[in-house]
Formats: sequence, structure tokens, C-alpha cells
Amino acid sequence: MRQGVLVVLAAGNEGSGDIVVDGFSSTRSFDLSIGDPANLEEAIAVGSVHPTLPHRYGTSYFSSRGPTADGRLKPDVVGPGERILSCRSSSDPNRSAERDRGKGVDELYIALSGTSMAAPHISGLLAAFLSVRSEFIGYPDRVKQILLDHCTDLKRDRYHQGAGLPNLSKMLLET
Repeated sequence: MRQGVLVVLAAGNEGSGDIVVDGFSSTRSFDLSIGDPANLEEAIAVGSVHPTLPHRYGTSYFSSRGPTADGRLKPDVVGPGERILSCRSSSDPNRSAERDRGKGVDELYIALSGTSMAAPHISGLLAAFLSVRSEFIGYPDRVKQILLDHCTDLKRDRYHQGAGLPNLSKMLLET
């Protein structure tokens, strides 16, 4: 039995995009777009979905898709990754909490999209699970399997959504 660290990684943002050739535009899907390190079997690779309507919109257009180069299913799961409110960074060395006092939300936060916004949602879900079910700490393979077994299927291609959108309530009630 292997013990270790639970690794959650962003699947990548190479899903599809608009290609313009000689003035003509088309959308192209990039299968096999999940690369290192998200393609590692032990890692939990997270794709992106719409934050409030994942059933309607499915996987985000930018979210990397599987299978892996050797044919395995990736991403493992999906999480909210579109227009997620995040802290606005500043490279200003003179920035301080005092300077930020009284600033508006638009000056302190920014909406970002990407699988790097989705992965923290899944990390937080797993932290919540492990805070209640601490007997699984140190057993990343078991936790990953519990996660995969308790997802809501979004009825999309498995190589786009993996097992689907994780459901913490199911994980806690059925484990």
C-alpha cells in the first residue's frame, strides 16, 4: 500500500481555439492536449467547466482534452474555471495593505479563466473531505478513487470531462 501526497494539477488550456488561415476562421479541437505533468497517472488532472451552468455549457472550450498519448482517460474531473474572481496581483514593491484600503472590488480582484482556476476548487473540495474523513490522509490512491466514484456526469465526452463534476456531499455520505 502506497502512502503519499495527493496531487491536483490543472489539465491545461490547449482545448480548442479559433484558427484563421487566409482570412477564413474555423474552430479546431485539440485532442491529446493534456501534457506533463497533468498526464501523470497518479495525479488528479482538472479540466474546466462553467461555474454556474456546467450541465448547459459543458467543458470550457479552452480546457485541455484527453486521452493521454498512451490512451488513458484524462482529465480526471472538471471544476469551475470560467470567470473566477481572483486577487489582482501587483508588481509594485511599494504596495501595502494601507494603500489598498478603500479601493473598490474592481481594483483588488479580477475575473480569470483557465484550468488553473478550476484546480483550486478541487483541491479545496479534497481538503474539506479529508478534514472530515481524516482516516484517508496519506492514501492518495484511495482518495482519488473516492473522488472519481462520486462525480456528477455532465453527459459530455469522457475525454473532455473525465468522471465529471465532483460531489462532496456524495463523497461524505457514501464513503
